[in-house]
Amino acid sequence: METLLVPMICKVDKVIQETPDIRTYRLKFRDEGMMEKFTFLPGQFVEFSLLGSGECTFCIASSGTRKGYFDCSIKKAGVVTADIHTSIEEGDEVGIRGPFGNWFPLEDIKGKNLLFVGGGIGLAPLRSLIQYCIDNRSDYKDFTILYGARTSADLCYKDEIKEWQDNKSLKVVLTIDKPEDTWTTHVGVVPKILEEIVKPVIENTKVITCGPPIMIKYTIQSLLKLGFADKDIITTLEMKMQCGLGKCGRCNIGSTYVCKDGPVFTNEQLKNLPDEF
Repeated sequence: METLLVPMICKVDKVIQETPDIRTYRLKFRDEGMMEKFTFLPGQFVEFSLLGSGECTFCIASSGTRKGYFDCSIKKAGVVTADIHTSIEEGDEVGIRGPFGNWFPLEDIKGKNLLFVGGGIGLAPLRSLIQYCIDNRSDYKDFTILYGARTSADLCYKDEIKEWQDNKSLKVVLTIDKPEDTWTTHVGVVPKILEEIVKPVIENTKVITCGPPIMIKYTIQSLLKLGFADKDIITTLEMKMQCGLGKCGRCNIGSTYVCKDGPVFTNEQLKNLPDEF
């Protein structure tokens, strides 16, 4: 428990400016032995702290199959995240607690068709599972990634997306909300493109989705309209957490603590939560 309460010191090995307001921080523990011992699974999260500013919850945006580092992608959205963006550069040190939470159902999705549906910064938790599944590609059947953002500038991981597009075993569909002069692919919100362009196969398919709450809401509606079962739709509620240990009460929904019982849930589980959700 001590390692979950006391931040471990990490060095910022690399900073990648993904969009005007999203940065990816590539982290390595100052203690190299700790880096070797640090294990996590796709969907888990950490508490990221900056001395003098505070601590925030962020998913681990990379897969444990990529050794020697882990990534956190951070959107500038409040006081602490603004301080992180303006204060932290390569070579600096930050505090990390974790990992916390459950993870995507790796055994349940094995042997299935996979459909990832992401929006904006919501691609970050999906990226951890996408990388994991690419690194274990033979365990899965058809593999589709649908990703959208408000504008082309707001799309994360642009270099990695190009790698996905070049991978012939993946199908990648990109969209933005409104037309742009230099944009030659799809235009429209994610649920619309899901229904009209992707038209996914339902049989033997698991859907993993994350994005802004409004996108998740309408994406799930579209998936149900297409015929998907609630148990085959998976999402993550990372944004509802704060302390990571179920002590602060910020994440509880009825008797469910998102940081301990989640953050990964199927839609079947979400439908059983109280109406306040």
